[in-house]
Amino acid sequence: MADQQTAVADPQIDAEKQQKKRPKKQPRFHVILWDDSDHSYDYVVLMMKQVFRHPIETGFQIAKEVDSGGRAICLTTTLEHAELKREQIHSFGKDDLIARCKGSMSATIEPVNE
Repeated sequence: MADQQTAVADPQIDAEKQQKKRPKKQPRFHVILWDDSDHSYDYVVLMMKQVFRHPIETGFQIAKEVDSGGRAICLTTTLEHAELKREQIHSFGKDDLIARCKGSMSATIEPVNE
């Protein structure tokens, strides 16, 4: 039989290699919904359900927050996803329950300060 050599892995070196292989986390961004007087709570709840898949209760809480505080965070996600959700809010359309309503609500994105 031939001599066999066995290599033993150094745990410290393996841990360093795994740490280097981990992908870096992408920066996070908030999707911010801004208040106006031309949209109803029902509109906000429906939009939160359709655009973000939030349950009705969460949509109502966001509607209350935007009404009382002037703005509300709808979602925190990656930049690309936040941009998509902002555009979906902007293209959601007018509130048919309020006659003076001319279009969609306003939304912005801003980086999360960590």
